[in-house]
Amino acid sequence: MTTWNLNGVQSHVLICNGSSCMRKEGEEITQKIRAEITARNLDEQIHTSRTRCNGRCKDACVVVHYPKGDWYSITSEEEATRFVAQLAGEQKTVVPRITFENGAFVRNEDTPAIKGISKVKEEV
Repeated sequence: MTTWNLNGVQSHVLICNGSSCMRKEGEEITQKIRAEITARNLDEQIHTSRTRCNGRCKDACVVVHYPKGDWYSITSEEEATRFVAQLAGEQKTVVPRITFENGAFVRNEDTPAIKGISKVKEEV
């Protein structure tokens, strides 16, 4: 297993490779994001990790950007290119489905992200 030196890394991009995301071009999107990072010489600033399911299957392919805490639905290789360009500060065209604000996650009402089921279980 590889142990990366993360000194100097400014961003961590988590790319869902769960079954729903993989059916929605998860592998192609993963490879495109990584290729775009390399093409822009950002490998030492942006680290990527494949994850298992992130629990937002309706937003497939789910991509999470830290330290901001923004969750994206990246649906094509073209959108993956725009996402990396946005990380590089070149443009702002990919809107997160969920953002981290004031210590909590907030669903962006301007996107088609579904609310999802509650994590609070009802008492029986």
